[in-house]
Amino acid sequence: MDKIPFMKLSGAGNDFVIINNLAKIVDSTDTEFVKKLCQRRMSVGADGVLLVEKADDVDFRMRYFNADGGEVETCGNGARCISKFAYLNGIASAQMRFLTNAGIYESEIVGENVKVRMSDPTDIRLNVPLQLDDGLHAVGFANSGVPHVVFFVEDLERTDVFNLGQQTRYHDNFKPEGTNANFIRIESPGLIDIRTYERGVEDETLACGTGSIASAIIAATLGKVVPPVSVKTASGIVLKIHFEVENGEAQNVYLEGDARVIYVGDLTADAWNY
Repeated sequence: MDKIPFMKLSGAGNDFVIINNLAKIVDSTDTEFVKKLCQRRMSVGADGVLLVEKADDVDFRMRYFNADGGEVETCGNGARCISKFAYLNGIASAQMRFLTNAGIYESEIVGENVKVRMSDPTDIRLNVPLQLDDGLHAVGFANSGVPHVVFFVEDLERTDVFNLGQQTRYHDNFKPEGTNANFIRIESPGLIDIRTYERGVEDETLACGTGSIASAIIAATLGKVVPPVSVKTASGIVLKIHFEVENGEAQNVYLEGDARVIYVGDLTADAWNY
């Protein structure tokens, strides 16, 4: 195909190329295609690619591919953006259900925002010892659709997110899949500041929805915050995490935030042939 219609959306600073693949115009096994689209300056540039595909008993299936071409279970900011895309393109109504590799999500268009019911996190662990080059850390861990480690820090601005995040992402404790790494500072019982290193992107990103969820839930389980929790991302945009914690388990988890259309257009072959 010479041209592929697409939209680029941003959720809290995470940006995505989104393609309607209901007619299978894109080969979802082509990792090089994804990697090239996501390469900034050479192509559109994005943190990842989202495909809308067919699925039974729901409005659509969400496929998410990181910038390295690898498909992962889910993406919180991506879930909001693909919901907005589906609504704007008549694929779904303002209230929708869609399939992800982490389960079925429900979402709703709420004014300019999108609110998504995510899967309940699993494997919550507190005060886990983690040895890195700069010493021993006590971290939290939760799988909020994808694995996340959470560090509590005082000086968030001076934290070496790239190096500490990279060491954590490839740490023996989290092999073979690896993990994301979040660094948070508690501002008040209802507000967290966060910076995140994302696997697949292999760098700090401006926001991470599932990382914000994992961080809020771990902080609440430790009694440091009370839901709902506002999470101020590195982009400056605030995400709101709604949830309940009972007996150390979190449930009824919702992620609410922006989903902005950056531009609409057609990908030409030059976007992936180089």
